[in-house]
Amino acid sequence: MGKQFYTLKNIKRIHMIGIGGVSMSAMALVLKKEGYEITGSDKSEGDMIEILRENQIPVLIGSNAELVKHADIVVYTSAINQHDPEFVRAKALGIPTFERAKFLGLLLKCYDSPICVCGTHGKTTTTSMLSSIFIDAGLDPNVQIGGKFRKLNNLNYRIGESEYFILESCEYVDSFLNFPHTTATVLNIDEDHLDYFSGIEEIKSSFKKFILMLPKNGILVFNKDDLNCCDVVNEIADELVNNQIRVFTFSLSDPTATLYAQNVSCNIKGFYSFDVFDKNTGKSYGFYLTVPGIHNVYDALAAITTSYAYGIDFTVMQKSLSEFCGAKRRFEYKKTLKNDILVYDDYAHHPTEIKATLSAAKQKEHKRIIAVFQPHTYSRTKELLSDFAGSFKDADIAIIADIYAAREIDEGIVSSQDLVNEINKISHNAIFIKDFENIAQYLKENMKKGDLILTIGAGDITHLSELL
Repeated sequence: MGKQFYTLKNIKRIHMIGIGGVSMSAMALVLKKEGYEITGSDKSEGDMIEILRENQIPVLIGSNAELVKHADIVVYTSAINQHDPEFVRAKALGIPTFERAKFLGLLLKCYDSPICVCGTHGKTTTTSMLSSIFIDAGLDPNVQIGGKFRKLNNLNYRIGESEYFILESCEYVDSFLNFPHTTATVLNIDEDHLDYFSGIEEIKSSFKKFILMLPKNGILVFNKDDLNCCDVVNEIADELVNNQIRVFTFSLSDPTATLYAQNVSCNIKGFYSFDVFDKNTGKSYGFYLTVPGIHNVYDALAAITTSYAYGIDFTVMQKSLSEFCGAKRRFEYKKTLKNDILVYDDYAHHPTEIKATLSAAKQKEHKRIIAVFQPHTYSRTKELLSDFAGSFKDADIAIIADIYAAREIDEGIVSSQDLVNEINKISHNAIFIKDFENIAQYLKENMKKGDLILTIGAGDITHLSELL
């Protein structure tokens, strides 16, 4: 084997329940390459299931308790039902079981330099940008991202030979508290995942714990323009000093940040250029992005500042980011229909993300913006209903599809029609169309020359473009 996972001593056979998930599939492929015998199951087919099978990893669609009887350990995604037959059998047989995040944390202990990118928004793009820079700098990182990325051969992971492991790290159910790290890059802290957190203060508390996991002489990179980030860092300032944590900041508004973006401008394609001022040397370096939106400037600054903390040359960063074409489902171009109608797709599922995505769309040349949004989970829709309602001001038409339940059950607490009613109190541009077939029919009958259609959401809304 290449990487010696000392945390898996005497382990040969690993069964993974929910193996088709973004993180689970990446771990399975890494472990397979290192010589472990991997089996798995999932509730449905998907792109990653095909890739797993192509790599000689057998995957069952459904559940079969017999699959676990020869496993040394069982790894499961938190999304599974605790009554899952495979999970129940593993417990009955006394086979050690590990939730996905805890298991990934075990693997990360085997790397000297885990770099964790966290925040409510922008994790996938920033992790992709940072990985690109490290690859171009010849640092050969290991990578795990929450979405597919062209530079990783349209996969969401990379197996390198170095001790660097760049990891997208999510705060949901405190997952990131399982990940040992020598660098924490914090993009922003916002209210989300309210089916788990009680509110913003509990979310901030989770981020404090995450940052305080940094070892002595660890690296903290954070967004100096984000008030919640600043609050968190200020509250633990003494601990950071005592642990000799090296702190690097980035900003679009504060010239005292370690790296400060100035001379920011946007062209007709919605692409930004800006100069990064290094206060330590007094020098500026020009950057040009080919992904739209001011939020991507922040993501780029986070990647630049983290790379800067590792001593990577600005010329490498400039070239890498000028060639960066975005991660899958991040303002992803899907197709051009007749009459110059452009179709894009974006993973945005939080009010802040929707505003940023529509703002980016508005900066591109267009006649009208037609946003098609599929809300993600009932709890998020209910708790952030008023915030969602104010997110669609930049859309000329907002089509709201039925709520994507994900891990939840519809208990009648909120509906997409409720969201439409709230949106129309503010911008008067929303309609409810339940299913994709009828949405596609509406678009075909109502879209006009030069329109920009944007499908938005974390569910299966990405497939709507196939019907147009």
